Amino acid sequence: MERRRSSKMNIAIIHPDLGIGGAERLIVDAAVELSSHGHKVNVFTAHHDKSRCFEETLSGIFQVTEYGSFLPRHIFYRLHAVCAYIRCLFVALCVLLGWPSFDVILVDQVSVVIPLLKLRRSTKVVFYCHFPDLLLAEHTTALRRMYRKPIDIIEERTTGMADMILVNSNFTASTFANTFKHLHARGIRPAVLFPAVNVDQFKKPHACKSNFLSINRFERKKNIDLAISAFALLLKHNEKLGDVTLTVAGGYDERLRENVMYLEELRSLAEKEGVSNRVNFVTSCSTAERNELLSNCLCVLYTPTVEHFGIVPLEAMAAYKPVIACNSGGPVETVKTGVTGYLCNPTPEDFSSAMARFIENPDLTKTMGTEARKHVVGFFSTKAFGQRLNQFLIDVSAQKED
Repeated sequence: MERRRSSKMNIAIIHPDLGIGGAERLIVDAAVELSSHGHKVNVFTAHHDKSRCFEETLSGIFQVTEYGSFLPRHIFYRLHAVCAYIRCLFVALCVLLGWPSFDVILVDQVSVVIPLLKLRRSTKVVFYCHFPDLLLAEHTTALRRMYRKPIDIIEERTTGMADMILVNSNFTASTFANTFKHLHARGIRPAVLFPAVNVDQFKKPHACKSNFLSINRFERKKNIDLAISAFALLLKHNEKLGDVTLTVAGGYDERLRENVMYLEELRSLAEKEGVSNRVNFVTSCSTAERNELLSNCLCVLYTPTVEHFGIVPLEAMAAYKPVIACNSGGPVETVKTGVTGYLCNPTPEDFSSAMARFIENPDLTKTMGTEARKHVVGFFSTKAFGQRLNQFLIDVSAQKED
């Protein structure tokens, strides 16, 4: 006879760096929602900058513990993956040696810690895979391929050791199957848990200003160049747009060389395109500042291609704003083209054409924004996310009593 257990659990979450990106937003939402279900939640991380983090991490809703911030993120701007592995392994070791057993440990992004955590047989480990790291890393030279080969093997083998695997979209699920062929052959299938957005934080928007908004981390893979080039093309074809502007906002960390260099590249591009006087850059804005930017914009430009999910389109739509995004990856599953925004080819021509529709039809932002809000409330609220995650963790915890 199966022994009954309490539905209230002791849950740990391990995340590499608790900053202000989309992955961090998911982890914060997970911690908040699991806490609301009565579980005791502890978040462990290698870095938590209290001046650059989501407000909930400071609120006391759940406990945040930092281990290993002294460990390097890179060695002369190289070996990022190895350093990330070392930092996360140090966090996991501290959790094992310094804390009592947890019912479930939710591991985010870095799977190398899973074998270590499973030394405690009483604990179940759930791995959340945003996207296979081996597809995000560069394999451009023979030396890099030699460097990445053991890391890629470790990623697949340790991922397969989790008691449950979650992914952030159907697109990522299919990519997971095509990438980790050995796991797929063993019948290991991830479950889809869409990230969510707290719709209650967004109120009815102000009267829209003639401003387009791009929100993303200042990383080259986010393709923010597209927003600036499309904006320049829009102005070139519409000379009467005297008051139209573009705001480029997002996560920015001075410790990261790419962030610093890419921001300079974007500023140079704006100068080259002749639109620097109409492009405003906002680095590492707070949640309140981001919400204000959303409230005042015409629509949001989301420029990454083949993005595995993308939380920004959800935040924009929850704030009653339509989204122009690339017709690939996660946005295909979240943006209803022609209803809550437009899915476009990743070219300045296609993006500027979609942008022009909002200039030509002043009511389009309100009409699409209303539909966008309904769409997010119905399918991507944090409440729905929390209920689904809670059930996943209850199910995996119960497996050890079968």
